[in-house]
Amino acid sequence: MTKVDFYILQDTTLEARFDFACRLAETIYRKGYRLHVHTQDEAMARQFDEHLWKFRDESYVPHAVVGDAVEPAPPVSIGWQAAPEPGVQAMLNLHDDIPEWFSRVERVAEIINQHQDVLRCKRACWKTYKDRGYRVEAHKL
Repeated sequence: MTKVDFYILQDTTLEARFDFACRLAETIYRKGYRLHVHTQDEAMARQFDEHLWKFRDESYVPHAVVGDAVEPAPPVSIGWQAAPEPGVQAMLNLHDDIPEWFSRVERVAEIINQHQDVLRCKRACWKTYKDRGYRVEAHKL
């Protein structure tokens, strides 16, 4: 069964949320897992793509936005629509809602900052996961 981790940041900004998401993506990549970053829309996917390139000079996380012509497919994909390719083991969910295909991955990471809209959406996600019987753990940072 999919394990769900909520990472709770003290900051309120999207940049802080992206910074932590980049660090988490790097950690997941270095552990050898295939990761999909699920975003709200194409604009957020492109913004996160840029952020992942710039977040730390000494870091490199091979990634691509779904639909971009990159061969071979890198271990980290960024998308907003359909389920990722088979073989993805983890999802970092930056979308307000839970995608219907989330249970296809072993691990889900939800990142919460203290922005009221994010808090509202992610509280609903927490409740949905718990109501469906998924193991959910909170990490206050």
